[in-house]
Amino acid sequence: MQIHYLEIVTKDVDAVCAAYTAANSVQFGKPDAGLGNARTATLPGGQIAHPPMEIPGHGTFAIYIQGGIHHGLWQM
Repeated sequence: MQIHYLEIVTKDVDAVCAAYTAANSVQFGKPDAGLGNARTATLPGGQIAHPPMEIPGHGTFAIYIQGGIHHGLWQM
């Protein structure tokens, strides 16, 4: 499975983009008005560390590894 889209909502976009650039050597584009001023970057994909799994009463989670960082995704 390839990660094609990851959305991060933050008040400090520049700091978050800088952290991902430093950790993953990616280059973000300029804000795109058609995407609500989102900034995007092409990623080489990630490694699935744990596929989606439901935890009753807590929701569904999955974990992937990108650039040495473990990312947890949750859905309630």
